[in-house]
Amino acid sequence: MTDQSMARSARGVYGISVASELSGIGPQTLRLYERRGLLTPSRTDGGTRRYSDEDLERLKRITELVDQGVNLVGIAQILDLEAKNSQLVSDYAALELLNADLKAKRKPAARRRAGPGKQRKGLGS
Repeated sequence: MTDQSMARSARGVYGISVASELSGIGPQTLRLYERRGLLTPSRTDGGTRRYSDEDLERLKRITELVDQGVNLVGIAQILDLEAKNSQLVSDYAALELLNADLKAKRKPAARRRAGPGKQRKGLGS
């Protein structure tokens, strides 16, 4: 995804009527989801709701859960856990990169400490 398309996916561009049409969810239900904290569309300076592509994706997930018989409180918990899990996966990947970087830096430092011609214990002898 390009920077421009990522920015667009997070930016609210659709009014409630368009979001309703695109998602197949009525405007009153969209307002209910917002009141229940399932969705937080951005707002214009005048207070008009603006739904983003990310909001529409979230609505798809909410619809899937509703179709499976999950109530709104359960949906809120599931969405929260999914967001936390996604953050943990991202944090873990970042830690893996940092760990690999530290390991790469540690090897040359260990060689310098051992000095020329010296072998570290357990290597080669």
